[in-house]
Amino acid sequence: MDCREPQSGAVGEPPGRCGRILYKETMSEGEPVQEPQQTSTPLSSNTALWAGIAFSIGFAGLIAALDPLLKPIAFAPDTGASHYYWKLPDPTALTRAVAWACYAAHQLAIWGLIFAAQRQQPKTTRGVHWFNASALAVNAFFVLLHLAQTHVTYDGLAQDVSIWSSQASVVLLLVVVLLMENQRRGLAFGKRASVLLESGRFARKYHGYLFSWAVVYTFWYHPMEATWGHLLGTFYTALLMLQGSLFFTRVHTNRWWTLALETLVIVHGTMVAVQQKNGLWPMFLFGFASVFILTQMHGLGLPRWVRALFVVAYVGGIALVYSTARPLANVHEVLRIPLVEYLLVFVIAALVAAGAFLWRRIAAKAAGVA
Repeated sequence: MDCREPQSGAVGEPPGRCGRILYKETMSEGEPVQEPQQTSTPLSSNTALWAGIAFSIGFAGLIAALDPLLKPIAFAPDTGASHYYWKLPDPTALTRAVAWACYAAHQLAIWGLIFAAQRQQPKTTRGVHWFNASALAVNAFFVLLHLAQTHVTYDGLAQDVSIWSSQASVVLLLVVVLLMENQRRGLAFGKRASVLLESGRFARKYHGYLFSWAVVYTFWYHPMEATWGHLLGTFYTALLMLQGSLFFTRVHTNRWWTLALETLVIVHGTMVAVQQKNGLWPMFLFGFASVFILTQMHGLGLPRWVRALFVVAYVGGIALVYSTARPLANVHEVLRIPLVEYLLVFVIAALVAAGAFLWRRIAAKAAGVA
């Protein structure tokens, strides 16, 4: 059957016939599909999604409104790319302990809900399960707690761990999404990489634990500052926590919503680079846009002419920027981010395959002994 027709564009709206087939292909093992009219609770996951987006916008506004109340801090001078500027120059055991205790409590609470949900083996519905409501409440509580903690003890995890660890956690999340979505939209130009399919199935089943760590860790890495980079980053992580709270719902796999989450990194990465005034913003803008052109736009069922327009805009943008704002000799830098991401897809897939193989061998030996 020809499944080139586009899925409905409304977030949470039931897909058409082809959309249902593609949706079923993306389901994790152990997640049976439930028909759209059946719900687990009266609260729609679509309603929860829009309420969560509104909360995230309001929270970013609250950070900005309360920013004048932050105590003045004499930050240490910036020493380069590996230096994180927004941390106390004289941390104490208390300020460190508070940040790590809050992070650990948040992380363990979400992991516990994921574990409980998977043991229950629920159906995927358009409604909200009890564990979705619990995850939303837990995340909302810790988001507000982090704001209060910033105003009292300020420091996040940045005092004790490298800035590269925070950035790597987000990159890892984006790369694993590429691995998981290979089955539905392919890895490049709509073509699947068959060697990644088995690892992708494993990642779809267990990615909740990894994604939860990546998001919660980077959320607690930063204090709640009101620079544009911080505000957009906090808003982004809040949306990712919202997505993580709605697992086993139809919204969780809505391709337009998940694409919005993937591509928001284009805006965030570019804005942070602009704020740093290092001139590298085109590398982030066109680097992440390259992933959209190569992979992400092919999972939407868009007509060929629409995809062609995206390609023209992408190439035209590069030509304009690297003939005005950046030297043409530096145009190769737009390939750095996609090269790293696609290389990591295969590295992670190999690690997942090796881990699964060892697990099967250990399980087989244990069964033989028993």
